[in-house]
Amino acid sequence: MSRSFVLAAALVFAGTATSASAAKLDCEMTFSMAGWSAFYKTASGNGTVRCSNGTSMKVKISAKGGGVSFGKSEIDDGIGKFSEVYDIEDIIGGYATAEAHAGAVKSTSARVVTKGPISLALSGKGRGWDLGVAFGSFIIEKR
Repeated sequence: MSRSFVLAAALVFAGTATSASAAKLDCEMTFSMAGWSAFYKTASGNGTVRCSNGTSMKVKISAKGGGVSFGKSEIDDGIGKFSEVYDIEDIIGGYATAEAHAGAVKSTSARVVTKGPISLALSGKGRGWDLGVAFGSFIIEKR
């Protein structure tokens, strides 16, 4: 085999691998979390991320921040939808968040958090009570 043929074949293969891995994925996270706030807000929980290419990952989630916030809450059966994900590993890390919230007994929550080009739209139904404004981070880690 000639050296140029081997080089050309390697370049074609590399181009194929790059374009195949560059496909955008539809990824969704199901989760549950609970937390409290008294000026400082904290919550933690667990979830599972599943993507359209068949990959999945169990994750640990946490939210931390400060502001004028008081309460205690719990979210069960939460759903998060990611945008701009090309590999399931892209979802790991810290997302910026800001929220205004008020709820009593049973409430519904929705928020969008961002990490660079990746956005995560979160929604869920929960129990508890809360009132305030908080800023901080939403963190996703492998479990």
